[in-house]
Amino acid sequence: MQVQAQYGRLAAAGKATVAIWFAFAAMAQAAETHILALGDSLTQGYGLIEEEGFVPQLRAWLEERGHDVRLINGGVSGDTTAGGLARVEWSLTPEVEGMIVTLGGNDLLRGIPPENARENLRGIMEVAEARGIEVLLVGLPAPGNYGAAYKQSFDAIYPELSEEFGTLYYPDFFEGMRIAGATSTNNGDFMQDDGIHPNAKGVAHIVDAIGPAVEELIERAGE
Repeated sequence: MQVQAQYGRLAAAGKATVAIWFAFAAMAQAAETHILALGDSLTQGYGLIEEEGFVPQLRAWLEERGHDVRLINGGVSGDTTAGGLARVEWSLTPEVEGMIVTLGGNDLLRGIPPENARENLRGIMEVAEARGIEVLLVGLPAPGNYGAAYKQSFDAIYPELSEEFGTLYYPDFFEGMRIAGATSTNNGDFMQDDGIHPNAKGVAHIVDAIGPAVEELIERAGE
């Protein structure tokens, strides 16, 4: 009887340990923040091996700072703001709590009217708002080759939409490269040969600069 009682106590203790383990596992899973990075080739990591791309480097940056985050690569090379709007509904799976939106580069390359890009991005913001998704809207300043009026109209899209929808706002995806000293004369140090996409070093500087804004997004998403 004593042996049976002792066995019973051990079995009960074992069950309690398993229950505690599952409870901690559930808490850990619940603590993880899911962030979708919705973008184009800049987000997707065009021309780079996987771990050198924007999303993997940002994920590693966040993990080094103790963030329990799952960063989902929603970048599609060649995507415009219209493409992002077309797929945002199904890209925002139920577990997603926050979204980084980096779109507009291909609109600029194609000279798409700023009013079209604005409406597409507004549509993305409306979907996020309807689902209670926190957003970090990342700007891409227009070059001057389409004229001053085009540049002024396009550049205004991001801060104005951010204010309209109460999102976080980061003015320029490439800001980190400029902080690191990138200029038109030393682009080869930071960019791939196409002059459009950053190399691994360029991405690292981009991530260092945008990282704190993503941390703020994680904080908002976890509230």
